Amino acid sequence: MSLLKIALQKSGRLSEKSLELFAEAGINIMNGSRKLVSKASNFPVEIMYLRDDDIPQYVHDGVADAGIVGENILMEKTKPLEIVERLGFARCRLSLAVEKHCQYNGTGLFEGMRIATSYPNILASYLEKMKINAEIHEINGSVEIAPGIGLADAIFDIVSTGSTLISNGLKEVETVMRSEAVLISGSALTDEKRDILSALLFRIRAVRRANNNKYILLNAPNEKLEEIAEILPGMKSPTVMPLAMEGWSSVHSVVNENQFWEVIDKLREAGAQGILVIPIEKMVV
Repeated sequence: MSLLKIALQKSGRLSEKSLELFAEAGINIMNGSRKLVSKASNFPVEIMYLRDDDIPQYVHDGVADAGIVGENILMEKTKPLEIVERLGFARCRLSLAVEKHCQYNGTGLFEGMRIATSYPNILASYLEKMKINAEIHEINGSVEIAPGIGLADAIFDIVSTGSTLISNGLKEVETVMRSEAVLISGSALTDEKRDILSALLFRIRAVRRANNNKYILLNAPNEKLEEIAEILPGMKSPTVMPLAMEGWSSVHSVVNENQFWEVIDKLREAGAQGILVIPIEKMVV
């Protein structure tokens, strides 16, 4: 049987989260990142550990069939690859930043500036779109020090919390793009490898749905069931079971994490009692 070759970052947070995702999907990767190539013991995938900058090229050339990489890296490398799934972790943004004492009144400020970045292609595309004529200085690493040493007037870089900018006397002024980890694939997969990728996606989506939802149980007076059912549609509709106490029922449903507290408040207002919330390990629809 064929193996689906998947390229992962060889170290770092994205690599850790990718391996956690595989583990939650029931895929046992042997030896982890201690080897350059690892096979799963219970699923037909082979993991290749690479520099994140190299992953789009390896997938484009067919050395790897698929890969997990930051969307920012994919956009910078400008390879014609398909984003198969957005994975929801390793979120960040690519932003323009200037020295904190600089008064910012709009993107016109960057006209004629020297901007330091590790993402010259994304920046060039943005500047062209905004019709801004600026000088791009490509730097590999430590972009945030460029204004302080006189190399640039501004920077374009990844921002997660903003603490690195602050510690270097900079402030974020324009967000150009938002990024997260994405699963990518090439276009030349065999039918067998496409089937493996489809099976992998099925597992990943089940894990992600579980992580994004909670199982909820509550007790409700029967006269409030219709109102509570409207608050809790669940996957299709809530499960309602009579309690031993006359006039009361137990209601079971699923709540999206993003709506959780809003839904809980509405349930309490509607008369729900004894609300229990349980994590979901897997969610198959």
